[in-house]
Amino acid sequence: MKTDAQHKSGFVAVVGRPNVGKSTLINSLIGEKILITSDRPQTTRNKIMCIMNVPNAQIVFMDTPGIHKPHHKLGEYMVRTAESALQEVDAVLFVVDATERRGAGDNYIINKLKEIHTPVIWLLTNWIYCSRKIEYLQLLIHISRPMILRR
Repeated sequence: MKTDAQHKSGFVAVVGRPNVGKSTLINSLIGEKILITSDRPQTTRNKIMCIMNVPNAQIVFMDTPGIHKPHHKLGEYMVRTAESALQEVDAVLFVVDATERRGAGDNYIINKLKEIHTPVIWLLTNWIYCSRKIEYLQLLIHISRPMILRR
């Protein structure tokens, strides 16, 4: 992360399972539709960088393909691409759809996030529609504690 007295900048990888709203979130943060969004999984196939300028700061968001269990070579490439982003940034934004049940895919990503030494921010989408709020809060507390102690 670059910092001087006047200006700050940094890179943020946006990761999560397919179709949790990563591209939509970045479009919203940037204030323009820059990234393709679709109901079809695996629309994002490469890392795509989008720059958000605010007074005295610049954030480069790295949109990544959804992390999933690949069934073909393209899927393997996309997962490798998303996972490599974890090593290239100053922070990670982990996007989770709160209306979806936690599964093996989420657990896989959580374990990958535990391995890195980059700050991780969890963002739960569709929170208003979530019927398992207590379950998610308990998970966040359980997962966050080892990550905080390790730093």
